[in-house]
Amino acid sequence: MHGLGNDFVVVDCRQDGQMPPREVMARMTDRKRGIGCDQLIPLLPPQNPKADVFMRIINSPDATEAQACGNATRCVADMVMNEKRTGECVIQTVAGLLYCNREDDGQVKVDMGVPQLEWQQIPLAHEVDTLNIPFSLGYGVGVNIGNPHCVFFVDDVENFSVRDVGPSLEHDKIFPEKANIEFAKVIDQKNIRMRVWERDSGETEACGSAACATIVAAVRRGLVDRQCDVILNGGILKFDWRESDNHLFMTGPVAYVFKGNFIVG
Repeated sequence: MHGLGNDFVVVDCRQDGQMPPREVMARMTDRKRGIGCDQLIPLLPPQNPKADVFMRIINSPDATEAQACGNATRCVADMVMNEKRTGECVIQTVAGLLYCNREDDGQVKVDMGVPQLEWQQIPLAHEVDTLNIPFSLGYGVGVNIGNPHCVFFVDDVENFSVRDVGPSLEHDKIFPEKANIEFAKVIDQKNIRMRVWERDSGETEACGSAACATIVAAVRRGLVDRQCDVILNGGILKFDWRESDNHLFMTGPVAYVFKGNFIVG
């Protein structure tokens, strides 16, 4: 499956409740020797009675685990809602419960929860103003939306050297758990163009949590409205950062690519 080109291999492990061995998952994510994807998504029986499924997120290529992935959540939600023949579901992740529903146009909406903005929550290595984290590139904005992010606003995002700058920022000593790095340009009050360097995965076509972080950073800087679209390499995600309770809602499309069996040999 994919969400705006951010692609996933979704593995149904609900029957026996066991994820594949790490070396098998690494093989599956390999684009030349396996199936290939940005992340592999094992589905397990929920541990919380409120949830319909427990979703894990395994990065390519080294099978490290991520805490959050908005695009994968929408893909899994669509699959679960199809199974249940209903318009809503609850996805459990290591970061918490995510409530999802299908909109009238078929797109999937996820309540990504309340963004965490304190330096300890992101986390950062020491106390600093998360709205203005100093780097040689400029001042980044720190956000945790189930995983750590740092957003930079640049003048020319299309030609920005994401693959040169992204790795060093991801591994900067200020981020004890590394970080996803976003490079964004505000078009107007309702639209942002963004590219992302994903932690442990590199530049991807889209990243839901990165788009969430970008909206939060832009609103905190007073650059956009709370209802705003993020334009990624793979397409557009719609956001509503609700002022009444600070819950952030993300809406976008999902797509099925193929279904099959992976034989380990």
